[in-house]
This record gives sequence, C-alpha cells and structure tokens, in this order.
Amino acid sequence: MTGAIIAGLAAAVPHSDLSFVALFLSAHIVVKIVMVGLLASSVWGWAVIVNKTVTFKNAKKEADDFEKAFWSGQHLDELYQVLTQRTNQTLPAVFVAAMREWKRSIDGAKSLPGGVLMRVQRVMDNTITSEIDRLERRLMFLATVGSTAPFVGLFGTVWGIMSSFQSIAASNNTSLAVVAPGIAEALFATALGLLAAIPAVIFYNKFSHEVSRHIARLESFSNEFMAILSRQVDVRSEKS
Repeated sequence: MTGAIIAGLAAAVPHSDLSFVALFLSAHIVVKIVMVGLLASSVWGWAVIVNKTVTFKNAKKEADDFEKAFWSGQHLDELYQVLTQRTNQTLPAVFVAAMREWKRSIDGAKSLPGGVLMRVQRVMDNTITSEIDRLERRLMFLATVGSTAPFVGLFGTVWGIMSSFQSIAASNNTSLAVVAPGIAEALFATALGLLAAIPAVIFYNKFSHEVSRHIARLESFSNEFMAILSRQVDVRSEKS
C-alpha cells in the first residue's frame, strides 16, 4: 500500500526538481531569508563548537600539567618564576595571580602585613571569575540557536505552506505537481532549523558541564592553596 502511494506520487511529479538548491531558489523571499539565516547560524554554531572543543581540551591539558608540577615538590617561587614567562590560563593563571599578590605583600616587609590572606583570596576569586567568563564566552550563542532555530524554521514552514496554498488557489489546480514543491520548500525550512538546533543543544550541554567541572577544579585549588599560605602565615608569626 505504501509503495503504491509513493509510486503514485513519483508518477504525478516526474518533472519536478526537488533538490535542495532548487527548493531554495523557488522558495518565497521570506522563506529564503529564513533559510539563509538558519544556514549562517549553523555554520557559525559549528565554528563556535570547534573553537570551544579546542579551548576546553587545552584548558584541561594546561591544568593537568600545572597540577603535576605543583604537587611534584617544586618550590613555589621557582614554579612562579617559570609560569610568569608565559601566558597562563585556568589553574596556572589563578596561581600566578595569587603568588604575585602574596609576593607584593611580603617582599621587603619586616612583619607579615595584616589582611594578606584576604587580599590573596580576593585576587584568586577575581581571576577565577575572569577565567570562567572566558570559558563561557559564545556559549550563549549556542543556547540561543538551540532554543530559537526550530521556531524560526517552523515560521519559514508556515509561511511556505501559506504561499503554497495561495499558488493553489491562484492556479485553481490541486494536483500533486502544484502542491508538492511548495510543501517541500516549507518542510526544508524546518529541516534547516533542526539542523542548526540539534548540534547547538548537544554541545551547549556538553560545554556547560565542562565549565562546571572547571569551576569545581579552580575552587578546589583555591582552597588548597589558601591552606598552604595559611600555614606559611602561621610559621612566620611563630618566628616573629
């Protein structure tokens, strides 16, 4: 039964060109604008996805390498001198910012300044916020595409079907040769909307999870490093 229906449709529209290019060229101008916008959103979305994939991969590797060096027993001053010679992100950036504030506070001071731990903590918090903002940059675009692209595609579909019905009424012909191309153009807009939205939603959720993991990792290091500095403050206080 289904095969007979499909065969009948094919016989009814033997000369119709239903390729993607033909559907776009024959679509209404409004539907064309919708299609172009969805295609542009899809391309830009994949550019963001590739960029963020590389960013998170590099951030994880840099954090792993730093933690390995940090817990290897290397003196913190030596590690600080090494890291200040290069551009740092994520964990190394937090460490460098904290050490810079720590050294500014204690270098040349006869006694340990009051509030030094509070200042170091504030510097680390600000650096963590900056790093998280950097990691989250352009993720809102993926969220926007994922939530709005299907509705934009549906708008193009509704407009295309309306145009198709107007063509049917104008030609006073309800044959499949007249109906099928217009319906195909309309559904093509919905397909483009889903094509843009599905990867955007998947990767937005993935990257959001990665950001949450980085936040937990940065905050954990911040607490551990503050404990180390607090012990040094206690030792200096006892000596003085």
